Amino acid sequence: MSGPSQPGLGNVGDRRGGSFYEDPELFERYRQHRAWPLNPNIVMEAPALFAEIGPVSGLRVLDLGCGNAEIGRELCSAGAARYLGIDGSARMIEAARRKLEGTTGEAVLCDIEDLAEPAGSFDLVLSRMALHYVADLGGVLRACRACLAPGGRVVFTVVHPVITSHDARESSTEPRQNWVVDGYFSTSPREQRWLGTTTVWHHRTIEDYVTELRNAGFALTSLRECAPSREQFADDAEYERRRRIPLVLLLAGTRAPG
Repeated sequence: MSGPSQPGLGNVGDRRGGSFYEDPELFERYRQHRAWPLNPNIVMEAPALFAEIGPVSGLRVLDLGCGNAEIGRELCSAGAARYLGIDGSARMIEAARRKLEGTTGEAVLCDIEDLAEPAGSFDLVLSRMALHYVADLGGVLRACRACLAPGGRVVFTVVHPVITSHDARESSTEPRQNWVVDGYFSTSPREQRWLGTTTVWHHRTIEDYVTELRNAGFALTSLRECAPSREQFADDAEYERRRRIPLVLLLAGTRAPG
């Protein structure tokens, strides 16, 4: 459902998400961002994601856009029969391999768009905050279905469409209190300010995500907006700030028969 490139975005098809993290300074900023205790990935996305995934004992798990594979280490410890993480960034894969040392997990350099695992080789495909970098979401989801065993599941999170609908803004050192939603129903790549620089995220509506999932051969089983829980926050003000705007969208589906 990707629309045409907007003026100034260049050839978006050549700007895959993994390449964004190859710059060493940007990679270090990302590492520091993820280590922040109030990072939305920690206090909002992770609780919803783990609740949705449930027990993984005996499951073969594929992780798209695995980053440093922190979740891979956790899944291996929880009894996953196999963990394979793929990422288009060589720096991320290097970090992932270090994180997975001492486990049975693997990390392989591969763009998400090039996914082509053997049929029936996984029971669960997950992706954390990566698929908004992908132009051909439908193609990726069809590749997910192809590599899942009957009854297999896909669970993924993306930046919420309320956030991706707004183009890049000037950077600010102040905590953000609101976002401008604009061109919401225009599915298209958008420039975004992220980690002190500009990147491209593919904006889709919630309806677009659901449609792509169903068209790829999945039955929708869950849709969450990862609302904050009070127990995740030591600070009342930060908890109230995070209640104002949805940041993360989670969808899950089961491989339909056929």
